Amino acid sequence: MDRIFSLAEIQVVANNFWKESGDICVFAFHGNLGAGKTTFIHALCDSKGVKDVVSSPTFSIINEYRFAENGIEKKIYHIDLYRINDEEEARQAGIEDCLFSGNICLVEWPEKAPGIFPEGTAHVYIEPVDGQRRKIRIIRN
Repeated sequence: MDRIFSLAEIQVVANNFWKESGDICVFAFHGNLGAGKTTFIHALCDSKGVKDVVSSPTFSIINEYRFAENGIEKKIYHIDLYRINDEEEARQAGIEDCLFSGNICLVEWPEKAPGIFPEGTAHVYIEPVDGQRRKIRIIRN
């Protein structure tokens, strides 16, 4: 999936993201500071019907959100590895427990601990095209 979108189109792109993701549950979001990773993750959570406040987990490292799907309560883990130094620190923080839980995991700054991700992780690249638009590219392993 390669798309260029504006903020006005972000919810449509987020809805399509879920339709096209199939059974993938771990998504690693790559992009520079200010690229729009957290904004897109917020749109993904809105698309799933998350009622919790969606915010960057830079200091908490892991935010847990709940949503209902087909009458079943499910979880989304929003993980930010920006403040993590290495894979061992990520393991000690319990990141692997989330990644291998079977719940949806949306991970920012995955390059901080690349060796902890399960096989089948989808890598999502977000980059600015200009001041108003972003490009998103998804690569499935």
